[in-house]
Amino acid sequence: MTQKTNSDGPSDQPDWDLRLGYLIHDVSRLRRMMFDRALAPLGITRSQWWVLAFVSRRNGSPQTELANELDLGKVALGGLIDRLESSGFVMRQADPVDRRVKRVYLTKQALSFLKQVRKETDKFNGRIVEGMDRADLAKAADTLLAMKRRLLSMSEEAPPAARPRRQAA
Repeated sequence: MTQKTNSDGPSDQPDWDLRLGYLIHDVSRLRRMMFDRALAPLGITRSQWWVLAFVSRRNGSPQTELANELDLGKVALGGLIDRLESSGFVMRQADPVDRRVKRVYLTKQALSFLKQVRKETDKFNGRIVEGMDRADLAKAADTLLAMKRRLLSMSEEAPPAARPRRQAA
């Protein structure tokens, strides 16, 4: 851990930037890990529910657009969609204007399944924030959202080759 120094010597306080980065990373990693465990009984992987959740917000998106937005290679996403299609969660249809473009749509089965996932998500999130003050949670969410917006605006300022792909909100 990096320590700051002051006129009296090293401080016991960690460098704020380093601590914030580790904290955000650790919370995100632990949340993903524990959420995977919570969803394991439903028989779906993180990658699969992530694709389903994203398609639910942009139903009918072209497969190539999904790959870009999810920051996945076209082949990797194609494999995920193959498995989701085999399971009855999505269907691919050719675009009516450009038949080379494949659009991905949720099925009724996926919509029903996503309701179940949302219930599990609500229970899971409730456990995470149990006993925490709502005002503190709202402030933390506002702060993280402001950081996200700042990072996205920074990515727009970068030259096109250096821009990261946008993640789903």
